[in-house]
Amino acid sequence: MILRQFLHTDPVAISYLFGCGGQSAAAVVDPVGDIDRYLRAADETGMAIHYVIDTHIHADHLSAGRRLADAVGAPYVLFAEAPAAAPFKGVRDGDVLELGNVVAEVLHTPGHTPEHVSLLITDRTRASEPWFVFSGHTLMVGDLGRTELAVSAEEGARTLFRSIARLKALPDHVEVLPGAYSGSVCGRRLSGKPSSTIGFERRYNEAFRIDDEEAFVRAMLADVPDAPAQAAELRALNSGFTSAAA
Repeated sequence: MILRQFLHTDPVAISYLFGCGGQSAAAVVDPVGDIDRYLRAADETGMAIHYVIDTHIHADHLSAGRRLADAVGAPYVLFAEAPAAAPFKGVRDGDVLELGNVVAEVLHTPGHTPEHVSLLITDRTRASEPWFVFSGHTLMVGDLGRTELAVSAEEGARTLFRSIARLKALPDHVEVLPGAYSGSVCGRRLSGKPSSTIGFERRYNEAFRIDDEEAFVRAMLADVPDAPAQAAELRALNSGFTSAAA
């Protein structure tokens, strides 16, 4: 298994390159900014990028996903029902992306946005059970993602409640690799530590540990920070409905 984490500060976000070193097959998740950093990381680890994946259509920054996919000739991956005008490879809940001995199972985890997916990663050279999950803005270290960027805050919260139940069902040892950390506008009490485990978050993440839906909705609707600047415009750009030059 090869895993590289990229911490961004402007905007505050996290990207990843991961895959099978033995069979030189990699994917990039939630790329931001200069695509050369991902090209260099792939070259340094001797891997070819087979997929470029956005966990969702971002509203806080401009995705580099399509640019990177075009540069390497790889599919650009989104949830199949994502509201996107530009072409992409659609995946659904339960689909598996193969990267040599590494497999990524798609989990549809809506709530932060309707098209949000998480990726459950298994390295078959180590074990037959999952090792970690790319949780995007569904589950972050210390909090969950805000829910009003694409639908009403309450509708998003009720959907998120069902999504996090799926993540709670994962074994305690599964590592959580989120799409943001402290300073991001997509959560409220985010930690500066950019990784965790399901077990630790189940125990200490205040929102994640709520088991009653009504209490969960009340918690998610309280103290929501101001929306990202130009959130609707950024979602439109990342969806391909408008161009950056427009």
